[in-house]
Amino acid sequence: MEEMIKLNETTWSQVTEFILMGITSRSELQGPLFVVFFFNYMATALGNLGLIMLTSIDSHLQTPMYFFLRHLALVDVGYSTAVGPKMLISFILGENTISFIGCAVQLFFFGIFIACELFILSAMAYDRYVAICKPLLYMVIMSEKVCWILVVIPYLCSTIVSLLVTIKLFKSSFCKSNILRHFYCDSLVLLSIICSDTSEIELIIMIFAAFSLVSSLVIILISYIFIIVAILSMKSSEGRYKTFSTCGSHLTGVVVFYGTLVFMYLQPHSSHSFDIDKMASVFYTLVIPMLNPLIYSLRNKEVKGALKRVLQKMM
Repeated sequence: MEEMIKLNETTWSQVTEFILMGITSRSELQGPLFVVFFFNYMATALGNLGLIMLTSIDSHLQTPMYFFLRHLALVDVGYSTAVGPKMLISFILGENTISFIGCAVQLFFFGIFIACELFILSAMAYDRYVAICKPLLYMVIMSEKVCWILVVIPYLCSTIVSLLVTIKLFKSSFCKSNILRHFYCDSLVLLSIICSDTSEIELIIMIFAAFSLVSSLVIILISYIFIIVAILSMKSSEGRYKTFSTCGSHLTGVVVFYGTLVFMYLQPHSSHSFDIDKMASVFYTLVIPMLNPLIYSLRNKEVKGALKRVLQKMM
């Protein structure tokens, strides 16, 4: 692998494929890692697709909360699929290369789904705020039209920005190297091997990333401040617990997802480690999408009840 890196870290006039460093360069770990990530991806796909089907067919789950949960499951399976299958194929073939077009497609779809995750989590927080703080107006405020607006706008914006970034990146000259020190095509890693001016692309990425992260986090924080105030004003401790439990799953998902992103992007530059960043990337691209169906089903009586009803009909 080191010889390949030395060979390819030269001046390139035209890159036709990229070499991904992958999870590890140790050949003895390729087999065990394939098994681990194969079951990881199967659990992610089956868990999220099952959640989408369950919340679509069960009449008791046709509410705004489960509408957003369906789309959360959709984006989870979306960005894990953008990364997972290609990585599994690399384990089998023993070569971690990706074509120029394949890299562009992977970056495009990963960018769409990872950005949408932020906005859907914030829409879910707003939904819980309305349900707890304005229960009598809940179905009026969270109408079907409003719910669709809250998911369609993020999809459109994410698609436009991801397409713009992908086009600008892949129209640039990759003349420093074709080695990507990652296990998938990431915009920041691609920027590091471009020899032309990248200031415009960096500005687009920085503005959209900051807007997505900060705006979604602000909506979540404000929503939960009002929720906590409303819960503390309740006289019954049982009522407080029951009300807060409806937010438990979402709050757990938010802490896990945003905690990983904050760890990756807000730590001091001097303390950044390639291996640590890579493990954090594995967590939010492959592990979190697998955990979300468990978080939203094991802690949710309505989902467990719907699953029981579906299984009874099948028997």
